[in-house]
Amino acid sequence: MKPTFRVLRALERTRTTAFIGLGRMGSEMAHNLFLNKLSESPDSGFVVCDAIPESAVSFRRSFLSRCPEAHIEVVNTPEEAVLAAGTVVTMLPSSPEVNTVYTESNGIIPALRLFSADKPQQTLLIDSTTLDVDVARRVASDAEELKALMIDAPVSGGVAGAKAGTLSFLVGGTETAFRKAEPILAHMGQRIIHCGSSGAGLSAKICNNLVLGVQQIVVAEAMLLGQALGLDAAVLAGVINSSTGACWASSVNNPVPSSLPDKSPPCERDYEGGFTTALMLKDMLLAADIASARSSPLPLGQAARDLYADVLKMSPELAKKDFSSVYRYLKDLGGHGRD
Repeated sequence: MKPTFRVLRALERTRTTAFIGLGRMGSEMAHNLFLNKLSESPDSGFVVCDAIPESAVSFRRSFLSRCPEAHIEVVNTPEEAVLAAGTVVTMLPSSPEVNTVYTESNGIIPALRLFSADKPQQTLLIDSTTLDVDVARRVASDAEELKALMIDAPVSGGVAGAKAGTLSFLVGGTETAFRKAEPILAHMGQRIIHCGSSGAGLSAKICNNLVLGVQQIVVAEAMLLGQALGLDAAVLAGVINSSTGACWASSVNNPVPSSLPDKSPPCERDYEGGFTTALMLKDMLLAADIASARSSPLPLGQAARDLYADVLKMSPELAKKDFSSVYRYLKDLGGHGRD
């Protein structure tokens, strides 16, 4: 079914922004982007699209309840989104979904080929998916051949950062594309870093998450060991967070309930609402694959990858929990039971 664009037909494509991928991260990012764009330019138009149509419908309903004057429509395919909008942001699970959204039938790249020679130059594509660097570079090359501008802009900050609008964007792409995308990214985050050419943002993100994935495991191990030695969890967390072991995995995402009295990490909500264990495993697999292809040693990274894989195999209920739930897995493994 082709979109009706009841309101958007009256708007210029260059004034319309599309967001594809309305999961936990994408829905919060889209909300902030649209809200800030609307405040900046009341005549802006918006388009949303998701593999689960009801997610897009629900997002539109929720956004209109807050901003009834907004011009926002739901479309069925990425092709329809890019035909309606000059700026398209995508936030997808991983490489296969990016291939589908960008390159397959009813995708973004085929849609760009429908335009006259000048139209693709008015198109800005921003992909915030964490995916294989080589896939990202290939998609960007296809877009650039059609004179569209494209950046990879994976994020750091998790669901909480997406909701608060405090994300960090790690950007790869040309200087021209980066400068054009910067105001859009500023509507969703606080820190925007141009890491280099196409794929550079993803490379930086994968390296960052490699560190994070390893740290979260060792923080869980240390917290378990400390408690076994009779230390209070909050006292131990305070020591770590004010000493050389300090890191985000302990000071913000500590996996032990009541260890951060002044904060509310996912462990306080049964590990709900954070960066899922399944997504962390995906990122660790990406890091391991890239390291192997480039003969870069990854002993700790591979061990962490294998442990997250074991978590999902032995405790599949943790797949959609925050990845700090590796603490629960290790606790059960050691026979200590649940908190």
